[in-house]
Amino acid sequence: MSIQYLRTKVKFVAIFIAGFFTVSISPIVKADWSIMGLTLHGLSSYVYGINDSGQVLGEASADVDASTIYYPFVTGPDGSGMNELSFRAFGINDSGQMWGAYNDADFNYRAFITGPGGVGMTLLGSLGQNGDSSLVPRDMNNSGQIAGYDYTADGFQHAVITGPDGAGVTDLGTLDGSESIAYGINNSGQVVGMSYIDDRVHAFVTGQNGNGMTDLGTLGGKSSSAEAINDVGQVAGTSAVKDNTLHAFFTNPDGSNMTDLGTLGGYYSEAADINNLGEVIGKASTENNEFHSFLYSHGGITDLNMLDVVVAGGWKNLHVVDINNHGQIVGIGTAGDNLQQAFLLSYTPDTVFTPEPIFIPPLIPEPQTYLMLLTGLGILSLTAWRNKKNAV
Repeated sequence: MSIQYLRTKVKFVAIFIAGFFTVSISPIVKADWSIMGLTLHGLSSYVYGINDSGQVLGEASADVDASTIYYPFVTGPDGSGMNELSFRAFGINDSGQMWGAYNDADFNYRAFITGPGGVGMTLLGSLGQNGDSSLVPRDMNNSGQIAGYDYTADGFQHAVITGPDGAGVTDLGTLDGSESIAYGINNSGQVVGMSYIDDRVHAFVTGQNGNGMTDLGTLGGKSSSAEAINDVGQVAGTSAVKDNTLHAFFTNPDGSNMTDLGTLGGYYSEAADINNLGEVIGKASTENNEFHSFLYSHGGITDLNMLDVVVAGGWKNLHVVDINNHGQIVGIGTAGDNLQQAFLLSYTPDTVFTPEPIFIPPLIPEPQTYLMLLTGLGILSLTAWRNKKNAV
């Protein structure tokens, strides 16, 4: 056996071992991920949504003389280009229709929907008998149906749905409680949200065009809330589990069988959106009690904060907002000089996912911790958009 052969053999073994350990310690996924910052005029920015062509809706802002100046924008496909809008909008569908709200010259709240491409503006109706606008939109599908909430004549919040292009307003009622709120809608008009039932709030889903309201139950705790629904009827949301901590969940296509998505090693998680691939985005606590954004895909959770491209780019504090049917994710984070900035996070079709399996921690936080979280789910969620409405 020659020395040259031995050297070749040793080199081969060294390369194999190095390659083995590289694969073993690579964080979460091995693929071509990319992250793109989105802002206007170099200002702090926020993002509201993304459609299936990759158009991103958001806004930049600056504080001037004790007031905030907003610079709304929409991008071209895949986040390319930046078009400044003359109005603030908070949602966009695949035809480029947008919905939003503003205060008129008399400081009256006005919710609206645009035509395709953001052209034109039509005010939305209301459940109010006097025609005053009080409908608060939360989501819109590709036919322009809007789901949200409005106020009944006796002042209670009720989940509502409009017809195509925002026409008309229908009260969806409640789960035998006093109030309800809608958070999401799919292209067949199924609506999800949460409703009071006795002294608790439960997630609900409706049939097509808002017909009927079904209680989705919980993961064993007292309260739950549904945030989003895809076109096959899978629902994503957040529920209390048996120990009354909160976990993200998703369901079967018919809304049955809540699956606990677990956490990133901590005690808490919540879901923000789900796409037609059944991918769920949200945030979860880690073993160090930090909050990281996650993508549930391919049977497990990927910690988005720990992706190579995110770390290498100096991005921190990721907060995911929306995901489209191609797996493109938008949200906000901090990068560089710690300026809050919107981002578009994408992966290529050949991405090989090796996510951590679903993790359900055995630890229980202090009672005051989960009591505060449950209070946030049951009360603050129902009033958050009322406050946002007043701030528009």
